[in-house]
Amino acid sequence: MKITQIFKEKKPLISFEVFPPKPDYPIETIYRTLDELRDLAPHFISVTYGAGGGNRRRTVEIASRIKNEQKIEALAHLTCIRHSREEIDEISRRLFAEGIENILALRGDPPAEGQGIFDFTYARDLILHLRRLGAFCIGAAAYPEGRPDTTDIAVEIRHMQEKVAAGADFFITQLAFINDHVYDFLDQLVKKGISCPVFIGVMPVYNTRQIRRITELSGAKIPRELNSLLEKYVDSPADAEKVGIDFAVKQIADLLAHGVDGIHLYTMNRARQTREILRRLGKPVS
Repeated sequence: MKITQIFKEKKPLISFEVFPPKPDYPIETIYRTLDELRDLAPHFISVTYGAGGGNRRRTVEIASRIKNEQKIEALAHLTCIRHSREEIDEISRRLFAEGIENILALRGDPPAEGQGIFDFTYARDLILHLRRLGAFCIGAAAYPEGRPDTTDIAVEIRHMQEKVAAGADFFITQLAFINDHVYDFLDQLVKKGISCPVFIGVMPVYNTRQIRRITELSGAKIPRELNSLLEKYVDSPADAEKVGIDFAVKQIADLLAHGVDGIHLYTMNRARQTREILRRLGKPVS
């Protein structure tokens, strides 16, 4: 089933993101995680795409398992940078053959200068191409606090308008920790006429090193109180994990109370912690 159809029937949606293990790790490691996540009954599970396409076959394989064995809708990430039109079409055919109806269309990390010219430069180009194929429900990325290279929200909203015009059906946001920033962003989308579903990305943070890296890569702003607590427990992983779970539970509860379209939980392949978060939110956990 396409995610937009699920959204028409059930809201808010609760979904997870997982990532393929590195090529030198057995793929069964993610299968064990998926088995633990299955009985949490997410509305869909997204599978990320390796940098430079290194894990693309595993993305298809994992998405197929989610869809065809676990009977949960799968959302396969697909990046266009570093791939030719022919490669994109080949991946799309494989996804279609496996019954995958949902794709998250992304630009991907740009190559270093002089490393080749590709058929698709921006996510909107990939979205337009996938829309012409006619087989998929297409998601796209949104950045409530801007991107690492620009914090201009007006520019981000213009990019989203272009993605909608190209054929995007819904958005999943980059992780954000400050809900007021999310609400301001959603208000601006309404004013600009963007009415498709927007699912809010939430990433629980479990240690100080992780939060520093997240800040560097995503540009997400860290609340002072969260950062202070994680710094306090820099040498106590168990306490830092508890802080991260506590914050995620409060953040998600507030988002749901404000009527967001859905929560997309970046699980970091951590099934136990994900189960604890949902349990504390009052979701059925066996």
